[in-house]
Amino acid sequence: MRKRFFALFISVFTITILSGCMFPEEKKSQNQVPYENQIQSVQSAVEQFREKNDGILPIKTKEQDTPIYLKYPIDFKKLAPEFMAEPPGNAYESGGVFQYVLIDVEDQPTVKIFDLRIAEQIRELNIRLQAHQYPPFKEEIVNNVYTLDYSKLGYKEEPHAVSPYSNKNLPFVMTGDGKIYVDYRMDLYELLKKEKHSYKTGEDIRPLLTKDSVFVPAYSLPYTVDDKKEPIFLQK
Repeated sequence: MRKRFFALFISVFTITILSGCMFPEEKKSQNQVPYENQIQSVQSAVEQFREKNDGILPIKTKEQDTPIYLKYPIDFKKLAPEFMAEPPGNAYESGGVFQYVLIDVEDQPTVKIFDLRIAEQIRELNIRLQAHQYPPFKEEIVNNVYTLDYSKLGYKEEPHAVSPYSNKNLPFVMTGDGKIYVDYRMDLYELLKKEKHSYKTGEDIRPLLTKDSVFVPAYSLPYTVDDKKEPIFLQK
C-alpha cells in the first residue's frame, strides 16, 4: 500500500510541476530561445540600476553557501518598469525557461542565463531517490563523487542534461551528501583542447565555459586540470 501511495504521489507531483510550466506552443517555443538582444537589454538595465544606486546590484538575496553560478539571480522587480518595461519573454518571471543571473559581481557584473529545465530533471531524480533508504551508488569517480545505478530508480535509459555549450548529453553525478550535479567534463575537455589557457591544478576552470557563452554551468561542481591538462573534479 505504501509503495502504491508513493507511486501515485510521484505521478501527481510530476504532473503538477509540468502542468505549471505549460503554455501555448507558440509562446513556449519563443520562450526557449536565448536571444542575445534580450540578454543585452537586461545587461543595460542592470548597469543603469547600478549607476543610480551607488553600485548596488538588482539581485535577490541568497544563502552565503549558495553555489556561485546560482548565487546572484536578477530581481526583475527592481528593474521594471523604471529600467526596462518588463522581464524578457524567455525569463522565468515571464513564463520562460531561463533564469537570469549575474557573475563576476565584484569586478564586472555580467548577465548570464541557465536553463531551468535542468532543475526540473534534478527534482525528478530527487523524487525517485526518496523511495530509497540509501542512494543506489554505482561507481565512485573520485572521493565523494558518484555515478548512480539508474535501473534501480526505475529508469530504462540513463537521464541526462543537454549541454548549452555543445548540445551533447551530459550525465548527472551525486555527492556523498545526496546532492545531484551535472557533469560538464566533456565540454571542458573540448574547450581545454581548443582554448589557450594557463590554468594550473587547483584552479577552478569553469570560467572557460562562461567566457564566450551566455550560459553559466548551473548545478555544477568545481573542476580543475590534472598534470595532463585534462578536466577533473576539484577536490578540497
